[in-house]
Amino acid sequence: MVTSLNEDNESVTVEWIENGDTKGKEIDLESIFALNPDVAPDEEIAPSPETPPPPTPTSVKVNKIAKNRRTIAPSKNDTPSRDTRAIPTRARPLQPQQPEPAPPPPSQQPAQLTQAQTQQQLQNESSHQQFSRKEFGQLSRRKSNCVKEVEKLQEKRERRRLQQQEIREKRAQEVDTTIPNYEIMYMIRDFRASLDYRPLTTADLIEEHRICVCVRKRPLNKKELAMKDLDVITIPSKDVVMVHEPKQKVDLTRYLENQTFRFDYAFDDNTTNEMVYRFTARPLVETIFERGMATCFAYGQTGSGKTHTMGGDFSGKNQDCSKGIYALAARDVFLMLKKSNYKKLELQVYSTFFEIYSGKVFDLLNRKAKLRVLEDGKQQVQVVGLQEKEVKCTEDVLKLIEVGNSCRTSGQTSANAHSSRSHAVFQIILRRKGKMHGKFSLIDLAGNERGADTSSADRQTRLEGAEINKSLLALKECIRALGRNKPHTPFRASKLTQVLRDSFIGENSRTCMIATISPGMTSCENTLNTLRYANRVKELTVDPNQVMEGGRPNIHAVNQLDFLDDDWLSMSPQRDDLKLLCEQNEEEVSPQLFTFHEAVSQLVEMEEQVLEDHRAVFQESIRWLEDEKVLLEMTEEVDYDVESYATQLEQILDQKIEILTELRDKVKSFRCTLQEEEQASKQINPKRPRAV
Repeated sequence: MVTSLNEDNESVTVEWIENGDTKGKEIDLESIFALNPDVAPDEEIAPSPETPPPPTPTSVKVNKIAKNRRTIAPSKNDTPSRDTRAIPTRARPLQPQQPEPAPPPPSQQPAQLTQAQTQQQLQNESSHQQFSRKEFGQLSRRKSNCVKEVEKLQEKRERRRLQQQEIREKRAQEVDTTIPNYEIMYMIRDFRASLDYRPLTTADLIEEHRICVCVRKRPLNKKELAMKDLDVITIPSKDVVMVHEPKQKVDLTRYLENQTFRFDYAFDDNTTNEMVYRFTARPLVETIFERGMATCFAYGQTGSGKTHTMGGDFSGKNQDCSKGIYALAARDVFLMLKKSNYKKLELQVYSTFFEIYSGKVFDLLNRKAKLRVLEDGKQQVQVVGLQEKEVKCTEDVLKLIEVGNSCRTSGQTSANAHSSRSHAVFQIILRRKGKMHGKFSLIDLAGNERGADTSSADRQTRLEGAEINKSLLALKECIRALGRNKPHTPFRASKLTQVLRDSFIGENSRTCMIATISPGMTSCENTLNTLRYANRVKELTVDPNQVMEGGRPNIHAVNQLDFLDDDWLSMSPQRDDLKLLCEQNEEEVSPQLFTFHEAVSQLVEMEEQVLEDHRAVFQESIRWLEDEKVLLEMTEEVDYDVESYATQLEQILDQKIEILTELRDKVKSFRCTLQEEEQASKQINPKRPRAV
């Protein structure tokens, strides 16, 4: 109930009983009128001059008369006339205004006084009601601060909506409707507008790193421009790479997830090969003159620019080798030879160029001859049959590069029409009096596709992808071991790391990795995989808190891989390193993927054994033919020894049966291995690498 009216602050006090307790609060009149429109004061309507005010019955109470009447406040110049007052008498027609009657005689005074008092009371009530209605009308027009704030918020919201509508209309006029992801394009553009760009320049200092990891972004290619792909990579500073990954919420709202990575150097799409070389491979040239081993890798997705960076610019299928890191490094090597402190060493420069494809090594400078990788008694890896070509100048190196590139294995993929499917290794070797003084290995790695991408392909593609992934995994672990100075490096896990073993050992070894990335939105997932791979390599070498953690055995991983035969594993150091490699990368290699890698390794080893035994049988067959020819010539004599002939022929046949039976058993075992590899490929369930 309403207990009081507060005229000072235009509010009323209300009280009520709740759970036996009397409670109350103060409510402003504006809120009451808004919630109860029938209680609000009525608007005043001026009476028509032709229509008289309605008569008021005498039986109606005064307060009810005042409530139901509509009055208007008199103006300053108007005086209310007496005949407009409400009098409790019967209704009568409007009469012309008459002069006021004379005062009544004394005998009628009491009754007339009572009537006058009643009229005066009614007049006062009417005047008070008119004033109250005027006051209520003014109160209704006043607004509380809360209402004013709400109205201000509504006005601001409406203005903001209008502005957003104008922006949308303006953008709609500017937007190319043929762009499929124009919303993402504007999000990226707005985000980039807020960044402070400080790209890498030639004025920046070149820092010394034992392991240097950098990233290079290529521009959008013709195919991506034709399909109007978006550039989702931003390089705001000399060591930061940002990926704008498009995401979608449950309500189908699209948004960007901006992921940031930090490396030693970050090169944008305007950077030339010369500048990339200046910060990456050039500091390593001096290492080989100081009796060291230097290695430079180009790593990334197929079609991201690895071969362009290492080999030189492409014009169609023709490559300008003079602008690649191969040629730039050779140029600086010959410049260093002319310095006085190195000239007296009488160093000679040699070059080799070979590729590793599906676990096999081929000499690109000797008509792609197949080579064998063996370890000698001193545990030094030797590439048997690899030819070293002596070079006298940079032009000689360019000729060798052109010859090697023309022989390199390539294939057409969805990302690149001329994709390199092998690891190309170009080496610059310094020799002093026949002994190795230093070696610079420059490697153009194959694309970093995952094993799952080739699980349903044909066998050759499966083997190719498995060897690429295994070698990249082994390469990462070897670089980690180099950064941590580990006593053991799992270099036997792949042919690539086995060939480059001497580059991962010794205190005077330095490595540089150039991760090349594609900027298109369609390549976003592969780009993130490349950046995470490179980021883990560098992070693990610079974080001292994780040095000891990396050397602990992964007990859980060992338990998962207990299905392997220990006796069989002990037969090959390569399998030991492969198992160790997978144990250290359990998050990236599932047990099924490890089984597949193990089956592929076994398949490659058995293939080499079968081929080697087949060659031996072939050579032995030539000797058998010669022996049989002698026996047949002996039978042409008149008195040849029949018993001797039979004995020798039986010996030859026994040898044939023994050797051919052994070869047949190996071929049967090899065919079983082929079936095991095919079954293992169907069960691959690789784990995605986690974001770092």
